[in-house]
Amino acid sequence: MAIETKEITFEQEIEYSLLDHGGYIKGNPRDYNREFAIDTKQLFRFLQDSQPVEWEKLCRKHGENVETGFLKKLYRDLDTYGTLYVLRHGVVDAPAKLSLCYFKPASGMNQTSQALYEKNILTITRQVHYSLKNENSIDVVLFINGLPVATVELKNPITGQTVENAKRQYMKDRDPRELLLSFKARCLVHFAVDTEEVWMTTKLNGINTYFLPFNKGNNGGKGNPVGNSTYRTSYLWEEVLQKDSLLDIVQRFIHLQEDKKNPKKSVMIFPRYHQLDVVRKLVADVYANGTGHNYLIQHSAGSGKSNSISWLAHHLSNLHDKNDKVVFNSIIVITDRLVLDKQLQDTIYQFEHVEGVVTKIDNNAAQLADALNTGKKIIITTLQKFPFVLEKVDDLSGKRFAVIVDEAHSSQTGEASKKMKAILGNAEGLTEEEQLQKVADEEAKEERKQSDSEDEIAKEMATHGRLPNLSFFAFTATPKAKTLEMFGTPDASGIPHAFHIYSMKQAIQEGFILDVLKNYVTYDTYFKIGKKIADDPRYEKSKANKALGKFLSLHPHNLAQKTQIIVEHFRTVTKDKIGGKAKAMVVTGSRLHAVRYYQEFQRYIKKMGYENELGILIAFSGTVHDGGEEYTEVSLNGIKESELPEKFHSGEYQVLLVAEKYQTGFDEPLLHTMFVDKKLSGVKAVQTLSRLNRTCFGKDDTFVLDFVNSAEDIRAAFAPYYEETSIEETTDANIVYELKSKLDEFRVYWQSEIEAFSKAFFKPTKKQGNMDFGVLNSFLDPAVDRYNGLDENEQEEFKTTLAKFVRTYTFLTNIIRLDDADLHKFHAYAKFLQKKLPKREGGGPIFLDDEVSLQYYRVQKIFEGSIALEQSEPLPNKLHPGKPKPEEEKAPLSELIDKINEKFGTEFTNIDKVLEQIVSDMDANEELRVQARNNSQEHFRFPFNDAFMDVVIGRMAQNQQFCERVLDDAKFGDTVRDLLVGVVYERLRSTTGSGIHP
Repeated sequence: MAIETKEITFEQEIEYSLLDHGGYIKGNPRDYNREFAIDTKQLFRFLQDSQPVEWEKLCRKHGENVETGFLKKLYRDLDTYGTLYVLRHGVVDAPAKLSLCYFKPASGMNQTSQALYEKNILTITRQVHYSLKNENSIDVVLFINGLPVATVELKNPITGQTVENAKRQYMKDRDPRELLLSFKARCLVHFAVDTEEVWMTTKLNGINTYFLPFNKGNNGGKGNPVGNSTYRTSYLWEEVLQKDSLLDIVQRFIHLQEDKKNPKKSVMIFPRYHQLDVVRKLVADVYANGTGHNYLIQHSAGSGKSNSISWLAHHLSNLHDKNDKVVFNSIIVITDRLVLDKQLQDTIYQFEHVEGVVTKIDNNAAQLADALNTGKKIIITTLQKFPFVLEKVDDLSGKRFAVIVDEAHSSQTGEASKKMKAILGNAEGLTEEEQLQKVADEEAKEERKQSDSEDEIAKEMATHGRLPNLSFFAFTATPKAKTLEMFGTPDASGIPHAFHIYSMKQAIQEGFILDVLKNYVTYDTYFKIGKKIADDPRYEKSKANKALGKFLSLHPHNLAQKTQIIVEHFRTVTKDKIGGKAKAMVVTGSRLHAVRYYQEFQRYIKKMGYENELGILIAFSGTVHDGGEEYTEVSLNGIKESELPEKFHSGEYQVLLVAEKYQTGFDEPLLHTMFVDKKLSGVKAVQTLSRLNRTCFGKDDTFVLDFVNSAEDIRAAFAPYYEETSIEETTDANIVYELKSKLDEFRVYWQSEIEAFSKAFFKPTKKQGNMDFGVLNSFLDPAVDRYNGLDENEQEEFKTTLAKFVRTYTFLTNIIRLDDADLHKFHAYAKFLQKKLPKREGGGPIFLDDEVSLQYYRVQKIFEGSIALEQSEPLPNKLHPGKPKPEEEKAPLSELIDKINEKFGTEFTNIDKVLEQIVSDMDANEELRVQARNNSQEHFRFPFNDAFMDVVIGRMAQNQQFCERVLDDAKFGDTVRDLLVGVVYERLRSTTGSGIHP
C-alpha cells in the first residue's frame, strides 16, 4: 500500500499527537462563532464547569440571553485589552467575576488551584472558516477555553510546497483586519510550518509581515536536526504546543510591548525556540540539582538576551523544589544596561500585575543591603555597587540567591565577584529550626567573637570556589577563556562548555541578525615621515613608534583625508539605505581623536554645504583638554548625555563619533555603516562590529570601512565566536605555586613579615575602613626597601611576576578550592605589596610632533568583499611564569623614521610628491601666512589662488607635465586648488615658519 504524502496527512498526524498525548480535545469548526471569533461551545463549557457560582450570577443578570450578553462584554474586553490580558486577568461582568484561564500554581501544596488548572480546555480545530466575507479557512487553530491563541499554516515539501509558501499565504491571502487574525485582539501567534522548518509572527501586516525563525538549529547553523522516526519539526507539537507548555508560555513568556504614543508600533513578544529552551533547561537543572552551580549561556549578540534574562528571572523567582519550598530567596540581576531595568519592570508586571516585584538599586549600597535583607524577589543592580554591601548586610543566614549576569566577562572573575560571594555565602548554614533557637544563635555569635585570625582566613577562603547557596547564570555572546572556566559546565574530561548555545552562525543563517562581515572594505594608509631637526636623539623604540603613530593619526592631513572619505561614502551610499533612515558610527582611537574628528567633520560639512543633510553627534566620557580648550560630550552636542540614543535615532542626526562609549551594548537597528579608525582585536572587535547586526524593516545589509585592521585580523577575532567557543584545557592550579617559587628567589619579602601582616590583616574584630594601615605598612616597608636594592631588570621581572600571581590566584580561587592557608596569607600580603612598589621614573610617553614632519601620504583601498568564517581553534588560555622582559633598545630618531617608512610607505606617484612640493612652497611664503592668520578660509581663498598660480609656474621646470595640465585643464586645476586650499590654510595658521620641504 502506498504511503499517503498529501498535506492533509501531515495535518492529521499533528492533530493525533496533540489529542493523544498533548492534553487537547478535538474541536469542531462548526462551533466557531465567526462574529465573535470564539469557540463558544468550549467557552461556556469551561465557565459552567469551573465557576458555577459566577455562572449563576451571569444567569440572574442576563436571563435567557446569558450567552449573548456575556459574549458582548467579552468582545468589548478583548477589543480593549486583548486576548493575553483577558486570559491572565479574566472578565468582570458585574456582579460576576470570571476567569478565562487557570494557570499552574508554583507550589504543589495548593491543591485547589491545581484542580482548577486541570479544568482548562485546550482545543485543536482543523480547517476553520474564519471570515464573514468569504469561505477562506486556516489549516489549524488552537484554542484555550474557547479563545483562539494560535493559528498554523502547514505545508509538505513532498507536494512541492514549503514553509515559504505558508509565509506568503499569511502575507498575501490572510487579511489582518479579519477578527481572528487581528493583532492583540485575538490570536497571539501564527506559525508557518513544514516538515523541515518553523517560522512565526505575532503580527500579520500584509506583505510587511515580519516572520521570525522558530527552529532548534542544526550542527551549529540554521534548520532542525533529523528526527528520530519523526519530522524535523515534531518538537513544535510534541514539546512547545503541548498543554502545560502552551499555558506556561501564555502565563510567563508572552509579553506585550505597547507604544502608547503610536499603537501601530506595539509588539507582541513570543519567545523564540532558543529562548524558551534555555529558560526551561536552566529551571529544570536547578530543580533537579539544587543551588550552588554555575551556568554559561552563549547566545549571539542581537538574539534577545534581555528577554531571556527577564523570563529566567521570573521563572527562578517562583521556583519551588521537590519539597515545595522556594528555591531562591532573591534573584539578583547584574547589568550595566538601563534598558533592562524598565524591561524587567514592564514584563514582570504583566505576568503578576503586582508592583514592586522588581527592585532597582539606583542610590547606594544601603538600598541594596535593605533589598537583600527584606527578601525582595528580583533585584537589579550593577557590579560596581555590589562590593560595598559587605559591611551593610545584617544577617543572610539560611538564604539562597540566583545571580544573573548580563554579558558575563572577566570582570565577574575578580575581586568584585569574590566579595559578592562573601556577602551571599554567609547566608548558607542555618535551617529554619536553628534560626528559632535563640540560645544557639547567641552561642554562635560568641564563638565568632572568640575566633582567631586562622578562623578568619578559613572563613574568607570559604567564599572561593562554588558556594552551595549561590547559583550564577552568565549570559554572553563572546565568552573569554576565563569566563568559560568560571561559568562553564565541565564535560567528562573536565573541559568546561557553555550550558546552552545559540550561535552567531545560526543567528546569521536564520536571518535573525545580519552578517556584519559580508560587506567589508579595508584601507591602508601609506606615508613617509621626515626629520625636521638637525640633532638625532635616541629614544626607546616601542615608545617612539607609538609617538610616531600618534603623530600620524592626529595629523590634520590624515584626519581631513579620512573625513572626506567617510562623509562622501555616507552621502553617496549609506544615506539611501533603510529607506533613507540609515545611520553610521565612526569608531575612533581615543577621546582626543574623537574631538579632532568632530572638529574636522564640522569644517568639512560647512565647507561643502552639507549642514542640512548631515547631523553629527559625539560620544566620549569625561573632559578632553586640547589646545588650551576643554571639551565634553555635552558641550559639543548641546544635549544631555541621557538624550543621545533617542536623538541619534531621530531623523536629525546621521553620524555618531565614538571613543569607547556605545561600542558595546548599544542597540540601534538603523545603524547600517561603521567606519573604523581604531585597532580592534578579539572580543572587542566582535562586540564593536556587532552593533551593526540588528535587523529592522528595510535593512538587508551592512557595511564596514576599516582604516586600521586587516581582513585577516577581523576574521581571526570573529572565528572563535562563530559557533561554540571552546578552550583546550583548564588552568593548572600549579601555576600559582610556580609563580610563588619564582617570587621567593628574589628574597624581597620574609616569611615572618607575611605572618605578622596576616595576623593584623585577618584580625577577627577588624572593620573595613578601621584597619590599622600603619601596622600593615610596617610589615610591607622592609620588602619595598629590598626591592629598591634590585637592579632595574630584576625590579621589572619581580613586579610583573607579582602582578601575575595576584591576578591568577584571584581567578583560580573563584573556580577551585586550594585549601592552602599559607598561600592565602601570601595573596593578601602580595596585593598590598604590589600597590606599595614604586613606579619606574621616566615611564611616560614621548612626543615627537616638533621633531618630525609628514612628507608623503596616501589612503588606499586594500580589500573589498566578504570575510568568510568557519569554526576556529579553541581560545588560548595556558598560563606560564614567563620570562624576564628584555631591556628596551634605543635607536636614533632617523633610524626609527626609516623603519616606520619602510613598514608603511609605498611607491608614490608623481602627483603625491608634486602636491607636497606645492604646499611646501606656500608654507615658505610669509605674506601668505599673514593672510591665513587674519582671514577666514573663505577669504583666504583669493590670495591662495594667486599664490597657487605663481607656485605652479615656478615649478614648471621640475614638473612640466603636471603643471601644464593645471594650466590647460580648468577642471583639473580647480580640483587641485580645492584639495589644497584647506591643507595650506591650516598649515600656515599652525606653523611659525617653513614646514615640509622635500
